[in-house]
Amino acid sequence: MTSTVTLPVWLLILILLFAAVTASTHLLFPSVRWFFRRRAERLVAKLNARLDRPIQPFKLLRRNDMIQRVIYDADVVREVNAYADSQGVREDVAFEKASDYAREIVPSFSATAYFGIATRVSRMVARWLFDVRVNYLDEEALSKISKDATVVYVINHRSNFDYVLVTYLAAKQSALSYAVGEWARVWPVSWFIRATGAYFIRRRTPTPLYRKVLSSYVQRATEAGVSQAVFPEGGLSRNGVVGPPKLGILSYVVDGWRDGKGRDTVFVPVSLNYDRIVEDKVLIAAGRTGKQRFRRSISEGLQFGARYAWRRLRGKVGRFGVAAVTFGRPMSISELAEGNPPDLVQTLGAHLLEDIRAFTPVTTTPLAMAAMFQVAAPVSKEVLLSEMARLKADFPQQAVDATDRDDAFDRALSEMVMRDLLVEENGTYALKDEELAAFYANTLRPHLGELPVGAIPKPVVSELVKT
Repeated sequence: MTSTVTLPVWLLILILLFAAVTASTHLLFPSVRWFFRRRAERLVAKLNARLDRPIQPFKLLRRNDMIQRVIYDADVVREVNAYADSQGVREDVAFEKASDYAREIVPSFSATAYFGIATRVSRMVARWLFDVRVNYLDEEALSKISKDATVVYVINHRSNFDYVLVTYLAAKQSALSYAVGEWARVWPVSWFIRATGAYFIRRRTPTPLYRKVLSSYVQRATEAGVSQAVFPEGGLSRNGVVGPPKLGILSYVVDGWRDGKGRDTVFVPVSLNYDRIVEDKVLIAAGRTGKQRFRRSISEGLQFGARYAWRRLRGKVGRFGVAAVTFGRPMSISELAEGNPPDLVQTLGAHLLEDIRAFTPVTTTPLAMAAMFQVAAPVSKEVLLSEMARLKADFPQQAVDATDRDDAFDRALSEMVMRDLLVEENGTYALKDEELAAFYANTLRPHLGELPVGAIPKPVVSELVKT
């Protein structure tokens, strides 16, 4: 027992290393996890005290527990068996496939990542890039939504900046769970987005098993009251027109309401519009070529951002103009179902699409482009302003921002010339790029009468660019 044992140095180091790992696993790591868990719980308690809609316990589940709930759903298990039969594989192989899908979809929410980083960064970026305005918000109607209800914000998809803008504006309401496309599955972006509670969805030929796993997660989130934000168009418009909704995610949410235990689901239509869409020419080019994929990489976006920041700091350029938002009338799914529509999901999609279009915000650039198509160019600034005022007089008041000033219009006019929307000559203006001008004018089609709409070139495509 007391004899000396001689060991090689490498073996001694290996033994000590294994001992340290074992000790830390059983003694240190659990204590560390408990410490951080307690801190996270205190943080969530403080956040819930100031949020209009507290963070639901479902979002705070450990990711592995959430995955287990999803894959052991009875419908998922049945689909696993069907997949195994159709593909001629063992059930355990099919089940592992479902587990892979669940790990790909299910987020890992971090209150620190969402409220400590995402909301602060979104507020800073939104204010730096745009003059953010809320054109219409029915606070009374929103305040009447039951605290127990699941709130789903349904948003038209104009730009990849939409995520930043909505996160900033909804920061006082609750933590939103986004459905994001494949563009965000690039590390380390994917890690951060997952930590903010967003879940990834595939849009390219998903299998029935994948759809069932996705449906299971969305239904559980809906049943648990998790506030969600969805872009039902499924991609970015290539012509400025709000496209018809894809009913997949909406049908999963409705199924979650049907299977719930008394919790109502309320949809809030949200309309966005901008004086400048950074991706405008990329989207138009995609529409011209017929390609449906967003053809710009993250590195190109970072390069653009760096160039813009450098020019902005040197005073060469200003903000991109106005980013405007309107919140439409909340729509309760239970009240809509009382009318016994033949297809509840189709009816819901139609109502949401109608409200999103009806409440589309009016900003300077789209209005100026719509006005330019109504007059014989070249025109003076005064004639253009007069035509803009004539068109705006017939627009719904909820969509119009009354804070526009002449000095703001002068800056916007200079920006339109710089961006090749207009060409200036001897104090008069004419369209320089009709295709680009129509891209912006098309956003106001829901507010324009038959004659003004007829003056705008008809959209060539109605498809969307998938992000």
